[in-house]
Amino acid sequence: MADFSRKLQQRAVLVLGGLGLFALAGLVFSGMTGSVAVPLADMPAAIGDLLHGEKSTLAATLLDLRVHRALTAFITGAALSLAGVMMQALLRNPLADPYVLGISAGASVGALAALMFMCAAWMVDAAAFGGAVAVSMMLYLLARRDLRGGAAADGGTALLLLTGVILSSACMALVTLMLSIAPDSRLRSMVFWMIGDMAGAPLRWMPCLVLVAALLFAVKNARAMNVMALHAEAAATLGIRVGALRKGLFFVSGLLTASAVTTAGSIGFVGLIVPHACRFAVGPDHRLLIPAATLAGGIYLMLADTLARTIIAPEQLPVGVITALVGAPVFLYQLHRLRK
Repeated sequence: MADFSRKLQQRAVLVLGGLGLFALAGLVFSGMTGSVAVPLADMPAAIGDLLHGEKSTLAATLLDLRVHRALTAFITGAALSLAGVMMQALLRNPLADPYVLGISAGASVGALAALMFMCAAWMVDAAAFGGAVAVSMMLYLLARRDLRGGAAADGGTALLLLTGVILSSACMALVTLMLSIAPDSRLRSMVFWMIGDMAGAPLRWMPCLVLVAALLFAVKNARAMNVMALHAEAAATLGIRVGALRKGLFFVSGLLTASAVTTAGSIGFVGLIVPHACRFAVGPDHRLLIPAATLAGGIYLMLADTLARTIIAPEQLPVGVITALVGAPVFLYQLHRLRK
C-alpha cells in the first residue's frame, strides 16, 4: 500500500508539474502572439516593465493586454472543466457537462435581457449571474429530494437531470423570443454573448476566488467522490454522507458555472471534453483527475482564445466557435475509443 501511494504521488507530481509548465509556456505564447507579434527577445524587457508598473513600450502594452485576457481565459476554462468533473460525479454520467442542468440557460436569459435593454456592462454581468442563481435555486427547490443520498440516489439522478433539461428548455424558449424581437443594433452583441466571447472580458478577483474555493472543496472530497462513483448505496454504508456530498457538488458546480458564464458567455465543450480527455490520460481517480482537469481546462481555453484572436487577425472570432469546432471531432474520437 505504501509503495502504491508513493507511486501515485510521484505520478501526480509528474503530471501536475508538466501541466503547470505547459500553462506557463501557453501564457508566454499568448502574450507574444497577435495581429502585432512581440518578439521573444523583447519579452524579458516587457515583463520587467510590467513588474515595475510601467508600460513605456509597445511590447509592454501589448503584453499587459494579452496576459490579462489569457489569465481570464485560463480561469474561465479551469472553472468550466472543474464544474464538468463535479457534475459528472454528481450525475454519475460521463456525458454530463456544466450546462446540462440549465444554469447556463438561466444566465443567458438574464444577460440577453440586459443587453436588449442596452444596460451597462456591469448590469449585464449582474443579470447573468442573477439568472444563473435563480435557475439553480429553482432547480434545487424542484429536485431537493433527488439530491438526498440513500436508496433513491440512482433514481434521483435521472429525475434531477430531467428537471434540469426541462428548465433549460424553458429558458432557451425565452432566449429565442428575445433574439426574435431584439433590435438589429443589439442583435450582434447578443449572439456573440450566446456563442461565448473573451473580447472585453475583464480580469476579476471574484471568479478566481470562486475557482480556488471550489478546487479546495473538490480536492477535500476526492476520496468520497471515488467511492460514490462506484455506487451511492455502497458509499453510504462506508460512512460517507452522500446527501451532503451531492448537495455540495450541486451548489459548488453551479456557482462555478455561473461565474464562468457571467465572465465570458456560454462557451461549449470545455467542461465536456477536457474531463474526458484527462480521464483517459490519468485515470478515474479524482485525487489526480480534479487538479489535472482544472489545469488542462485553463490551458485549453487559453490556447483556444489565442487562436480565436489571431486566425483571421486583425478580426477576432468568438472563442466559443473554436471550442466547438475543435471539441466536436475530439469528443467523437473519445466516444469511438470508449466504445472500443
